[in-house]
Order: sequence, then C-alpha cells, then structure tokens
Amino acid sequence: MPAGDAEVSFASRAKAALAPALDVVLTPWERLERVVEKPLLYRLCAELELGCPTTWPSRNLVAGDLSALRFPVILKPNMGGGKGALARAKVMRINEPQAFAAAFNEACAEIGVDNVVVQELVPGGGECQFSYAALWFEGAPIAEYTARRTRQYPVDFGYTSTFVEVVDEPEVAIASRRLLTSIGHHGLVEIEFKRDPRDGSLRVLDVNPRPWSWFGLSAAAGVDLGAMLWDKANGATPAPAIAETGVSWMYLVRDFVSAAVLARRGPSSLPDWFASFGKVRAWACFSVGDPVPGLIDIPLTLWRVVSRRLLAPLLAGLGGRKVEENA
Repeated sequence: MPAGDAEVSFASRAKAALAPALDVVLTPWERLERVVEKPLLYRLCAELELGCPTTWPSRNLVAGDLSALRFPVILKPNMGGGKGALARAKVMRINEPQAFAAAFNEACAEIGVDNVVVQELVPGGGECQFSYAALWFEGAPIAEYTARRTRQYPVDFGYTSTFVEVVDEPEVAIASRRLLTSIGHHGLVEIEFKRDPRDGSLRVLDVNPRPWSWFGLSAAAGVDLGAMLWDKANGATPAPAIAETGVSWMYLVRDFVSAAVLARRGPSSLPDWFASFGKVRAWACFSVGDPVPGLIDIPLTLWRVVSRRLLAPLLAGLGGRKVEENA
C-alpha cells in the first residue's frame, strides 16, 4: 500500500508490472488519475454534478492576463511532493494581482505550469472542513465514516490536520460514493470537502488514495481500515463496523499552536482546547508505551515555527527579496 502521493502515482502506473510479485491494493492509473490529478478531478465533479471550487486553467494565466481571477485566490500543487515553496506550503493565499504574478511565476518555475492549480478561496475554518475515510474493494465500500477536520496547522491552510473528530455527515458520504463508484475505486481513500458558508454547498477539494495523517482515528473509532484491508486482501471477510461519533484524534504539539492562534482570534479559547482532550482516543505521535517520538516532536515543531516565522523572512530580506508568509 503506497503511503505518499509520488508512490501512489508510481504503484498505480506500474500495477501490471508489479503484479507477479505484489498485490497492489490500488486502482489502475487510467482510472485513478481522474481523481488524483486535480484538473481531471474537477472535470469529473462537473460531470457528476458535484460541487468544487472555481478553478482557472493555469496555462491561460501565463501571459499575465489576470482579469478573470477573483481575489483572493489560492495556489496549490496538482499532486503533493517536492521541495519547493509551494510544495512545502501545500496552499498559498494570494490577495492581489501583483503578489500573484510573483508567486505564480515562481511556482511554475519550481513544478511546471501544468502542476500549478489556481483556485478560488472558499471561506470558512475547521468547522467547514470534512472528510470521507474508507476502504473500498473492487468498486464497492467495505467500511466508511465521515469526520470533521476541526483544527489544522497552520490554521488557515493546514499542512496537516491537528484535531479531527468523527461526525455523521450523510451528504459527504453520498457525494464520495458517487465519485468513487465512477472510477471503480480499489483501496484506501480519504476525500476532503469544504462546506461553503455562503450557500451551504459541499465542495470537493482533494482525493487521497493512501493512508492519511490521522489514519489512527479509524481503529480508535472502531473501524480499523488497515486491519480490514489486510483481511480482505488475504481472502477473509472483515466484520461490519460503524464508527463511534465524537471520537477524536490529536496532533498534540501542533494542535496547541493552532488552538493558541484561534484563541487569540476568538471565539474559541484555551479552556475549550483543554476540554477537547476528553474526546481524544488516538494521538499522532504520542504513546505511553513509546514516548520518545512524542518528546522529539516538541523541539522539532518549535524549530519549524522559528524557521518559518523568523528565519525565512530574515534570510529573504538579506537577499533583497520580500517573502510573504501565509502560515
């Protein structure tokens, strides 16, 4: 089971060649690319009458005509991976045309114009962000549940979720089934949605046919997708399971940073954050039986915050170049 975007692309394309040695539980590329390549995903959503954010073809913007854009907009890579500024940030918010031209040209130079996605900014925070998590086998769901990605780090455009809770969102499940049925999906999958507070509609953002950062929430909620995948791939029939609503997953150190930022903005507070501990049944990198990874993550997170907020702008200034930090 490939666990990264680049590995998904490789294993899906090479599935037939790998078949003599490996059972790759993944949809073949000719179908999978329709949901992992963002331009193709949004085209498929239009065919299936599923909502998605307005997206402008990046090649149409190369000449510098930005009259079609409605600011603010966001830039993001077509698929994850890479070491450039856009790949590291995952999403960049651009508020005005002059800043867009510089960021867009730099992103195109890093990853190629066809890999840069230019999209409208859908407003709303974590309360609007939902996911569908599931295991599908040969075009049908084996187990599934929906979750709200309540907090993330950074708080506006998260590089990773920091607090995720199981919720009952039938509309998210219905839209996801329609999308995955259209490609006959096979394997694990997480689909990201945002509910537009302007009209209440659901917008499809991304499809991740691999394990995701808060994958541990599945087993904690009673739907162990990893064990079910193993059983199903080895000819066993997994027992039916329904996720327990309210069960949560937390990335402790980064969630504290996110909670502090949100408390400063209001209306949430640090007491609200402490209260959320009562629902946590899974942790990103903390375990009583093996506390070392969790302890190491504390200085690593502090270093990331210092390097992004302080060192990056300082070094850019020394180089005579202004850098906008959107974290």
